[in-house]
Amino acid sequence: MFKKILVANRGEIACRVFRTAKRMGLQTVAVYSDADARAPHVLMADEAVRLGPAPAAESYLKAELILLAAKETGADCIHPGYGFLSERESFARACTEAGIAFVGPPPGAIAAMGDKIESKKLAKQAGVNVVPGYLGEIADTDEAVRIAGEIGYPVMMKASAGGGGKGMRLAWSEQDVREGFEATKREGLASFGDDRVFIEKFIESPRHIEIQVLGDRHGNIVYLNERECSVQRRHQKVVEEAPSPFVSPAMRKAMGEQAVALARAVGYFSAGTVELIVSGADTTGESFYFLEMNTRLQVEHPVTEEITGLDLVEQMIRVAAGEPLTFGQSDVGISGWSIENRVYAEDPYRGFLPSIGRLVRYNPPAATDAPHPASSPRRRGSITHAVDVAADAASLDSRLRGDDEGGEGDTKAIVRVDDGVAEGGEVSMFYDPMIAKLITWAPTREAAIDAQIAALDSFEIEGPGTNIDFLSALMQHPRFREGRLTTGFIAEEYPDGFHGAPASAGLLRALAAIAAFAATAQADRARRIEGQLGHRLQPPADWVVRIGGVDHAVHVSPDAIGVDGEPLEIGIEYTPGDRLIEAELADEARLSVRIAPTRTGFRMTTRGASHVARVLPARVAPYAQHLLEKVPPDLSKFLIAPMPGLLVRLDVAAGDKVEAGQPLAVVEAMKMENILRAEKSATVKTVNAAAGDSLAVDQVILELE
Repeated sequence: MFKKILVANRGEIACRVFRTAKRMGLQTVAVYSDADARAPHVLMADEAVRLGPAPAAESYLKAELILLAAKETGADCIHPGYGFLSERESFARACTEAGIAFVGPPPGAIAAMGDKIESKKLAKQAGVNVVPGYLGEIADTDEAVRIAGEIGYPVMMKASAGGGGKGMRLAWSEQDVREGFEATKREGLASFGDDRVFIEKFIESPRHIEIQVLGDRHGNIVYLNERECSVQRRHQKVVEEAPSPFVSPAMRKAMGEQAVALARAVGYFSAGTVELIVSGADTTGESFYFLEMNTRLQVEHPVTEEITGLDLVEQMIRVAAGEPLTFGQSDVGISGWSIENRVYAEDPYRGFLPSIGRLVRYNPPAATDAPHPASSPRRRGSITHAVDVAADAASLDSRLRGDDEGGEGDTKAIVRVDDGVAEGGEVSMFYDPMIAKLITWAPTREAAIDAQIAALDSFEIEGPGTNIDFLSALMQHPRFREGRLTTGFIAEEYPDGFHGAPASAGLLRALAAIAAFAATAQADRARRIEGQLGHRLQPPADWVVRIGGVDHAVHVSPDAIGVDGEPLEIGIEYTPGDRLIEAELADEARLSVRIAPTRTGFRMTTRGASHVARVLPARVAPYAQHLLEKVPPDLSKFLIAPMPGLLVRLDVAAGDKVEAGQPLAVVEAMKMENILRAEKSATVKTVNAAAGDSLAVDQVILELE
């Protein structure tokens, strides 16, 4: 077995590998850029080596610097994490030549599967179903238009070396190809050092299913069931689960056997993922096609660990050390259900624009260690925590149960948070926007979903915007809960953007009660201040709470709370300054509410939405109607940077006439290009920025007239 392992990556995956490595008794080495000098993965490792400046191309992507760091620290193996670009064939070979073990597949397999064009050819030879398309090299936009027309729209343009949703464009028409082909080439070159693009038929109503494979150096290869990754935004996975609610046992077997056949054809060992696109309209389960094989550990690997009881990081390390797998295909089972949500630094209320900045507050769901039902001699070092699961967290009538007796309907869930950030740290524009992964396990899919809702309600992040509300809304969505998924789920269900999860009348009444109770507590504290003039006043008992455009009359007494003239069974504990309120409702239902004061009340966040509550004493509320509403300024004549980033291209100049929908500029942020378009027909009055400029959020790029 190895003695010292270096992780050639950053953030959450570096921490993930270090946890397993430390449990195995291995010494650990971190590498870092200037932006990550005090990052958790650096502090967690036994040793750390600086690579270079913040941009990945000048630090994490420099294989020679990583190898030098391994030699200087005496590391005898290197784990590439999720890959970056360190998992190239040349890097794996360089590790071997330097006498350092590469914790991953052999160089030949990396080369064969790393090129999406060549991998599809190999998959076809191995008897794996492939998507119709053009696998040759495409010279220019005109040729891309011709090929797309021959295949038939819609088509997908993909960077040959792409991954993680980068370098992908969906084209429904010739105009889409002409606009997107060059952008796809640039993204491929910037993110992966390869600007080749291929085009394939886009499967409508598709589901994204992937098969986890694991092999050793002795010819043993198994598949570890499937993961459903259909819930995506801009081809970036948002929610993953295992198993899939769509896949039947026969379908699982057919997919798994084809995945193993492909792995065997290229001499694969270590962990890898065969990604498939499946026609959701074909209930026979026969319409599945090979997309690509990722020759590395995937971001979504925890859901596979949770249902199989395997530590994939440990298995990779042991395989790299030459150990054989200690189990066969017949030993791989499915225990319960697991769901993973990716918590991103992005603002869903502003079109999911990237958000960066300091984590002023970072407090993931509180948890305690608990045994996992899938525990076995093969399961080692899982990062799991236990919380009670709401039997139906989407409803205020749900109950939280956690009885050890396991009565009817009782469940116990596992909540796991994989992250690589800490309070006070910074989400940088240089790297991926993922902050953390929230993973839940439960005996059933519904219970695992409910555990996600409960955990998301108590997940505190302040500073950059996050998609926590959006994730909670997804978990509550009827279509998601029914398992009717496609890769277009988000676009189909939120065509006009995200504006918060809908709230029931019962939820709003409960929030009104909580807001009035919190206001009473603050008034009670204020009256206790020494040295006030006159007699101490009693806090108001009657309040008017406006929430969701509706006024609620709330009466707060020491013994009860009434809303709109009716008693509300609710138990609340709140001390002024608390950020999280746990309210006990009727039938023992629990509601977690994140609360923050505003000038006239509170902002309360729960169940996938933020609600602003205006709270006024009943005797004051009638006068509020006389207050003037502040009119927001008209900003429609400005093109404003919606996020911090690099102005890659400016398509207009002063004096140019533009039409609604016309591209004006391209801003790159967090490795993704964003096209900014004109909202109306106008003339460019002035230009305030130039291509190559670094933009701050809300910076004016140009003015229209």
